[in-house]
Amino acid sequence: MIGQLREKVDIIKAETFGWKEGMDRLVAEKEVVRAQLSSAESQLQGMKERSSVQERKIDELEARSTSELAKSKSEAEKAKVEVDASVAAYRADAEVAQVQARKATKTAQTRAYWVAELAKCQSRRETLEKIHARGFDLTEEIKKVKELEAEAGALDSDDDDKSKNGSESEEELDGEEVAPGYS
Repeated sequence: MIGQLREKVDIIKAETFGWKEGMDRLVAEKEVVRAQLSSAESQLQGMKERSSVQERKIDELEARSTSELAKSKSEAEKAKVEVDASVAAYRADAEVAQVQARKATKTAQTRAYWVAELAKCQSRRETLEKIHARGFDLTEEIKKVKELEAEAGALDSDDDDKSKNGSESEEELDGEEVAPGYS
């Protein structure tokens, strides 16, 4: 019976030894799993930190790009306002130049008309003087022609004075001094 008990004790010792080995193996596996879990947690923590850093960088980049976009829009608006002002100034200058060109053209046309009238009057006077020199009495006609000639000369000199002074206005051009067909 002692032998049987010893055999049972040996079996139990062997089983206990097997269990102890199993427990030791489980403890070792547990330590390996704990190390793996700790490593995974460290990696996860590192990933979280990198993700957090990346999120901050993304937020900074978004803020900077939003700021740059707003700045660019503001600069574009300022440039547009400046360009619009320049265009308006150039248009106004062009309109003034057109008005001045029209006035100069009318002045030149009026002057040309009165110069032609003066030449006609002078030619007529010379013709009348030649006729008078041949013995015909055309004193009245010569006086009239001289008066017309003086009037045409005065109008021509008035046009010269006005174009030199630049004081000629539209009303003066549209008045009696304007040559027929040139208004």
